[in-house]
Amino acid sequence: MMKKILKARETTSFLFLAALFLLVGIINPSFLTLSNISACFNTSVVYTLVAVGMAFAVFVGEIDVSVGSNLGFVATVVGCLLRDGANWAYAFGVGIVIGALVGLFNGWGVAVMKVPSLIFTLGTNGILRGLMYIYTGGAWVENLPKSFKDFSSVTLIGSFTVYYCCAVALVAGIHIILTRTRRGRYFIAVGDNAGGAELVGIPAVRTKVLAYVICGVLSAVAGIIFCSRIGFVTSASGNGYEMKAVAACVLGGISLSGGVGSVIGSAIGAVIMASISYLLVFMGFSSNYDNAISVCTGEDVASPTVVGAQAANELLNIKGIRASFILTRYNGIIYISARSIDEVNVQVIMERMGGGGHLNIAGAQLENGTIEEGIESIKRTLDAMIAEGELSAD
Repeated sequence: MMKKILKARETTSFLFLAALFLLVGIINPSFLTLSNISACFNTSVVYTLVAVGMAFAVFVGEIDVSVGSNLGFVATVVGCLLRDGANWAYAFGVGIVIGALVGLFNGWGVAVMKVPSLIFTLGTNGILRGLMYIYTGGAWVENLPKSFKDFSSVTLIGSFTVYYCCAVALVAGIHIILTRTRRGRYFIAVGDNAGGAELVGIPAVRTKVLAYVICGVLSAVAGIIFCSRIGFVTSASGNGYEMKAVAACVLGGISLSGGVGSVIGSAIGAVIMASISYLLVFMGFSSNYDNAISVCTGEDVASPTVVGAQAANELLNIKGIRASFILTRYNGIIYISARSIDEVNVQVIMERMGGGGHLNIAGAQLENGTIEEGIESIKRTLDAMIAEGELSAD
């Protein structure tokens, strides 16, 4: 039994994650606290759901590069419904149905019409991006119910949020179904040898369609949680999630050719992908290392790395700052440019970035009592960087 566990691909992924945490802890002992480690897991919940959904497509030997736009479109629709007063059950139901229909559409195009999965789902990605812009007119979806946003911070077991605990339970349930039931094994069988699976009576086409539907539903659920955690949605929401999902599957030991791997591996890979930026802060690496890691995992980045309000809130889990907040990592220094920021939010940022109660900003320390001066210093530094062509004005 122990030998079988040690040989499992997901065991290697877990050991790599543990070694990564240990390495960061050796470099910066302040990282090895329950709150920091649980933060890595809690922030991975959206990646976990998208990665597990992607795993189903990869299991059957295909791929779905529309998961990010599916996530963003569902987040947009659900956000608009909740903002306009719809009850949670109705909004969530609509979002899940949309995700299932997107998955069904992809499954039809790939499995029935025999269009290469990369091409068809890339087309779906473009369609959904266009629909997001049409639906909102390019405007942000804001003013969501406070109870909906606050629910993302509710914990269930220790420091682990309700969302992450539910995601773990879902992954465990899916793993049992895939490994302990006859129909659950169809996905791996079809990915391993679709022709052979057909010969022994396994409906390969139907299995591929179902894989895409499940992928769509999980992307939709991820979109709902994304909407709750971030607190607002933009027309760019979900960008890049497809590459992170693929990278998570690979890190989790899933073969991109299909037929090999497990959803537990993809979930572990999602934690690794979600933790990279967080861990680099504790390790004190420059943005060049961040870029190298991102490029290796397939994520498009530029140096210096500029993270807008949406991604900054996702990284730090800060609510209420929205578009007035820009986070920039440049040569290992964290810059904050803000039109409206208060002492409480600055303190939260300090704590989340693991700076021991302060941030290195523009070569100086920003501490409580010097917030306005620090912000002006940041603005001057960013303006100078833009003027010198070191930083884009996005």
